[in-house]
Amino acid sequence: MSVRSIFSYMLGDFGCNLAFALANTWLLFYYTDVAGISAAAIGTMFLLVRLFDAFTDLVAGRAVDATMTRWGKFRPFIIFFALPLLFLSYLTFHVPHSLKVTGTNTNEGPALLYAYITYMMLGLLYSMVNIPYGSLASAMTQSVAELAKLVAWRMWGSAAAGVFLTYLIAPRISDVQKKITAAKKAGDTVQLAALQSDMQTIFTQTTLGFMVLGFACFLMVFFNCKEQVVRVQAKTTIKETIDTLRLNKPLQILCLSSLFYLTGVYAVGPATAYYARYILGDVSWTAPITLVNAGIALFFSPMGAAVLALIFLAIRGVGASIINVAMFGLEADTVEYGEWKNGTRTEGSTYAIYSFTRKLTQSLGGAISGWLLAWGSYKAGADIQPESALTAIRAAIALVPAVVAICAMLVFWKYPLNDDFFRRIRNETESRKAQRGHLIGPGGTVVDAPLD
Repeated sequence: MSVRSIFSYMLGDFGCNLAFALANTWLLFYYTDVAGISAAAIGTMFLLVRLFDAFTDLVAGRAVDATMTRWGKFRPFIIFFALPLLFLSYLTFHVPHSLKVTGTNTNEGPALLYAYITYMMLGLLYSMVNIPYGSLASAMTQSVAELAKLVAWRMWGSAAAGVFLTYLIAPRISDVQKKITAAKKAGDTVQLAALQSDMQTIFTQTTLGFMVLGFACFLMVFFNCKEQVVRVQAKTTIKETIDTLRLNKPLQILCLSSLFYLTGVYAVGPATAYYARYILGDVSWTAPITLVNAGIALFFSPMGAAVLALIFLAIRGVGASIINVAMFGLEADTVEYGEWKNGTRTEGSTYAIYSFTRKLTQSLGGAISGWLLAWGSYKAGADIQPESALTAIRAAIALVPAVVAICAMLVFWKYPLNDDFFRRIRNETESRKAQRGHLIGPGGTVVDAPLD
């Protein structure tokens, strides 16, 4: 593959994470401290909406496998749903002022309803972009080395988006919060209301800017990431989609292991801003935390010990980066295993099933963070939190990820695919294709076998 193709594929995950990482890191904070919704209500909403998102992944995967156009199976979804996705990100972070729980308005029902609707739509559109994007890698190459490049660069794109948006938002939020603290001490209610509006402005400007930047990234994917893998048939049946999971043991093990590990990962994101503000003393620490992103040692880090916390986070960040690269590479390997096992290539459904698991973990992880804050009696917007809230924040960012990571290790011990086995099943599959005559090439064109 060309450098342009690999770099463009990286930009795809950068574009996806302008919506995903923004929501994962900042949405809980936005709902509690800007919209005024209780942490307990948001924790439950995260659980329910992300469960809905998990099933939309399966719908998106099925839609991809049932599609073939002159542009291929995947790229049309990416280009047509990109702008709606980015626009919904703007709406999600733009709860109307009249609905916010501020001043004399203590009814959180309307704001919560708005949050449910917009966040559900955001999840649906994210599935319609991310499922075909993630599936595209398996259609670009069957080379172990080339696929490793794609996955590694994809992780760079994801990480770059997370760091970029956090450095863009965290310092501005910190400045506003310091002014809010000063206004509270001075009893200046007029200034306090204006500063709350400034907090909203930060998220509004950011999401609008991301619409332009994100769409440019998706355009690069559409024009430069072409499908190269030849398939036996253009579309798959529902039965073949179901068989994708039923007959694919490596995919089953990967999904179960990911269910444990990623629950901890997605509990960390929503707790990061709270950890930065109340444990390290300033929400602007969210940016370097995201940059270095350790295990359980974070739970015992002393109050205000920012340097020590960053060291522990850096250790965890190295491990997490390796695991994330491996997971997406292994998911692509299970596509080849599934085709070898039952004769049908189902990139969309395979990735959707894996993504379904990831969405379940987002649901559990986000809900755990919200519920822990509620259990700890977190007070939205308060400058000083009770000790129980500080313990809850530490647990969300440290204890939960450590425990579930151990569970994931135990499950993954039985994973059967290694490089030699993968190469053997890939070569056997290609040999079968070469004996079948007319095959479906990239873009739905018919090619003649035997193939090189």
